Amino acid sequence: MKTRKSFSRKKLITAGLLMLPAILLIGVYFIYPMVMTVYYAFTDMTLTGSSATAVHFVGLRNFQSILTDPKFPEILKNTLIFLLFSGIIGQQCFGFVIAKLMKKRRASVRKFTGFMVVLGWITPEIIAAYMFSAFFNDKGTLNIFLKLFGMQKVSWTYTYPLLSIVIANIWKGSAYSMLMFQAALDSIPDDIIESAKIDGASKFDIFKSIELPMIKGTTATTFIMVTLGTLGTFGMIYAFTGGGPGIKTTTLSVYMYKQAFGAFQVGYGMAIALILLFIGALLSLVYMRLIKANQD
Repeated sequence: MKTRKSFSRKKLITAGLLMLPAILLIGVYFIYPMVMTVYYAFTDMTLTGSSATAVHFVGLRNFQSILTDPKFPEILKNTLIFLLFSGIIGQQCFGFVIAKLMKKRRASVRKFTGFMVVLGWITPEIIAAYMFSAFFNDKGTLNIFLKLFGMQKVSWTYTYPLLSIVIANIWKGSAYSMLMFQAALDSIPDDIIESAKIDGASKFDIFKSIELPMIKGTTATTFIMVTLGTLGTFGMIYAFTGGGPGIKTTTLSVYMYKQAFGAFQVGYGMAIALILLFIGALLSLVYMRLIKANQD
């Protein structure tokens, strides 16, 4: 018995030593920054001035200032609209449609389509922002096409700024959803589909009763990842419109950056970051609840 206990203890010590580098890295690069973010959200920390060296605890003052800021309702609305149409509807639906269309297609067609979609994903946000800035410019590609059809040019980034960044972000981020859905759809056994067809099931019946239930886990995972990624989108918006005109394309992530590094109010910016984190966590919880309810 003593030998077994000694052996088990040695195994635990060895496992702990092997895990120690990973635990240290997680602690230094994830847990510590997260704890400090929460702490700074309740302080008056700034990048310059006396509060940069002598930080004071201010309780909920930052959150009260955010919620009473007259700009906050519009910024929150921009964030939710951008999330809904760019991420939840746009990227998810567009990615699924492409994945569905590519099922059973020739390998060459799948590879070419996959490459074209993934090209947007691997393009850096700054480059993608400048590409769409040129596309939606007054003298850009889209207005050139409109002129060819005898239509008046439109100042897209001024008249429809939120729509412009939604379209840009759908192009940028749909590849992830497409790859996830493509893998999930390809994993459905052909025998099940063929049996359903023999029994007289229509394509819609197969889609509703077989494909959707069998990719439910992938759908939940993709929804969560796309939601969190879209909520944190910053580079695309900031480089494309800078959050303007006015605050028409300012989302919480852009607002956080402007307050923390533009106005030097780090504590205020961290409070916005916590609100953003809370929204992401809340939506993830809702997704998981819905998936669990459907499974039951």
